[in-house]
Amino acid sequence: MTGDDLGPLPAGWQAHALRELCSFQLGPGVRPDDRTAADDGVPLVLPRDLAHQRIAPTEHVGVEPAKARTLERYRLLEGDVLFTRTGTVGRCALVTGEQHHWLYTHMVRLRLAEPDLTLATYLTGYLSAGAAQRWIERRSASAVIASMSLRDLGDLPVLLPPPAEQKAIGDTLAALDEKVRVHTEIARATGEYRGLLADLLMRGAMSPGT
Repeated sequence: MTGDDLGPLPAGWQAHALRELCSFQLGPGVRPDDRTAADDGVPLVLPRDLAHQRIAPTEHVGVEPAKARTLERYRLLEGDVLFTRTGTVGRCALVTGEQHHWLYTHMVRLRLAEPDLTLATYLTGYLSAGAAQRWIERRSASAVIASMSLRDLGDLPVLLPPPAEQKAIGDTLAALDEKVRVHTEIARATGEYRGLLADLLMRGAMSPGT
C-alpha cells in the first residue's frame, strides 16, 4: 500500500494497511455459567470496559479457572490493542501491564508482529483519531447493529511517522486521554456528591453553607 490515495506524505512517513502491521484475533464468547468474580478467576475485559483508549473494568468479572485454561490463545499481552467491531464500532484501548494475561470477549485483539509499546501506543491514538474513526464509520455495515468485517478492518490505512515521532505523538495523545479520564471521574464523583447533598438539603438534615 502507498500513500497515493492519502495525498503526499511528510518526509520519512509511510502508509500501510493495518493488516501489514498486526494480526487479528476475534475474542471468544464466554457463557454466564463460565463467569465468576474477577478475583476468583482470570479477569475478563468486556466491550463496555473500553473508555478513553484505556481498559476500565465496570463489572469486575472473570472466567472460571477451568474454562480459562481452554482459552489460552485469547490471553492478552501488554502492547495488544482491543477494538470493538460490533455495536459501537471503533472504540479501542491499549492493553497495559495491568491487564497482561487477562482474557477478552466480543472484540478484536490487534497484536503487532514484534512487541513494540511505542508503536502500540501510537496505533491506539491513530485508531481513535478523527480521520480513522470517519473511515471506520464509512466501512461499518449499515445494518440494525453496526459491524465491521475483519477484511475491512485490515484495509484501514495507517500513516506511520519515524519512530521518534511515533513516540512523541503517542505519548501526547495518551497524556490527553489520561486528563480526560481524570476529569470524567471528577465529574462522576461530583454528580454523586450533588445528589447526596440535594437529598440532605431537601430533608432539612443540612443547612446551606454548613
